[in-house]
Amino acid sequence: MISVAVVDYGAGNTRSVRSALRRLGFDSTLTSDPSELLAAPLVLLPGVGSAKSAMEHLGATGAVTVLRQRFLDGAPLVGICLGMQLALEYLEEDGGVEGLGLVPGTVRRLPQGRVPRLGWQLVTPLDEAFYFAHSYYADTPAATGISDGITAVIEAGAFVGAQFHPEKSGTAGLSYLEQCLSRA
Repeated sequence: MISVAVVDYGAGNTRSVRSALRRLGFDSTLTSDPSELLAAPLVLLPGVGSAKSAMEHLGATGAVTVLRQRFLDGAPLVGICLGMQLALEYLEEDGGVEGLGLVPGTVRRLPQGRVPRLGWQLVTPLDEAFYFAHSYYADTPAATGISDGITAVIEAGAFVGAQFHPEKSGTAGLSYLEQCLSRA
């Protein structure tokens, strides 16, 4: 059984993510300990929370350095919602925050429509509907999935990120999450 280190940055959807991991047969640990993050076969950055407080917590614990090193080493990383956004170079949220810089691009506030964007939306080319809850989107050349013209999936090296919440997206979400985790 593969063990997944779920990054603890003081917020996030860690309970629902860990529950989804259990349903898929994965063991998980909630941690921000750099040695545990470095040793884990797979690391998952959960979503929900403030970009600024998440990056401050990751910096204070030393996790920023480890996450960047894992990426450079080609070790698998998965990001969900805010966790995906943190992988980019810069986030406009909270007056501007430097991200992890794993993926080129900027996270911008949604320009139109209802904010936050909540609900089920189709993701192309996955041809499945997933649950979204976000006010910002990734503007990146690493986009590999789109929903209503907004980046829904990004991939760069061993990093894969989803703007949607696979852990809250029923069978399609669990299937997608399992595909991401099988890359380890």
